[in-house]
Amino acid sequence: MFRALVLNKGAEGAAVASLEDLSEDRLPVGDVTVAVEYSTLNYKDGLCLSATGGGLVRTYPHVAGVDFAGVVEASSDPRYAPGDRVVLTGWRVGEVHWGGYATRARVKADWLVPLPDALSTRDAMAVGTAGFTAMLAVMALEDHGLTPDKGEVLVTGAAGGVGSVAVAILSARGYQVAAVTGRPETAPYLRALGAARIVPRAELAETVKRPLETETWAGCIDAVGGAMLARVLGQMKHRASVAAVGLAGGSALPATVIPFLLRGVSLLGIDSVLSPLPERLRAWRRIAAELPMEKLAAMVTEVGLAEVPELGAAILRGEVQGRIVVDVRR
Repeated sequence: MFRALVLNKGAEGAAVASLEDLSEDRLPVGDVTVAVEYSTLNYKDGLCLSATGGGLVRTYPHVAGVDFAGVVEASSDPRYAPGDRVVLTGWRVGEVHWGGYATRARVKADWLVPLPDALSTRDAMAVGTAGFTAMLAVMALEDHGLTPDKGEVLVTGAAGGVGSVAVAILSARGYQVAAVTGRPETAPYLRALGAARIVPRAELAETVKRPLETETWAGCIDAVGGAMLARVLGQMKHRASVAAVGLAGGSALPATVIPFLLRGVSLLGIDSVLSPLPERLRAWRRIAAELPMEKLAAMVTEVGLAEVPELGAAILRGEVQGRIVVDVRR
């Protein structure tokens, strides 16, 4: 038997979450069975936990949780053996495949990554998809020429999960980070993570008629999209890049092609869900080596499975700061 936070369709058709004890034969088909120790909470988890499943959950009953870390219990794949510590992010686990809000999971071996020795399973979920995405964004910007001497790097949605880790990583690598937030009370938190200055969201929330503004940013990690991304594109320095990681401000992009043509700006899409294994291994190695653990600890709140549904609603309202780690064993 194992314990899980199970989503079922209620009497009126809305999804309802409840803690249940399930038989192991309920687990989906897969190569590797993992004793899950920790999961986490991302914006996508909030969508999956909502009454409609956010358009992501296809069938019920369902176990959400797009991330998990734990220890291999059984494996039919030679790459993994009982006792190996592993982490999983993406691959639509927690959406179309049962996920990490349970004490046991069964998945394809191809979806797993061996956990670096320097990270505990709790550390891995303090990072989670949010931190993994942040590192992919840093890697993409640097692969396109970003270095600390080129100027300020902007992080939008900075108090959220991706933004928080991005600020910490960039600061640790010697970048001057400008953190955008609509919550003034988060300024001390962001400065503690390494932000050199705070940019009020209102300064970037509206598009302007001019397609180009003063060259300001050497790079940007954007978790907002929409009008803010359009505005930022017109403020990028010549040959600078923006790594797009989210759409909290909307999926539409009311922009022009002028920044791309006259300044050579690059817009880099960051896909963490189907990221190939070599890229995943590189990102997790860099996370283990470069993410300051003391800053990671400062952005984490730990909860149990029973608290997840309420927090799922809160993250959709933009009320969650930093990272939520879920100890599925309590």
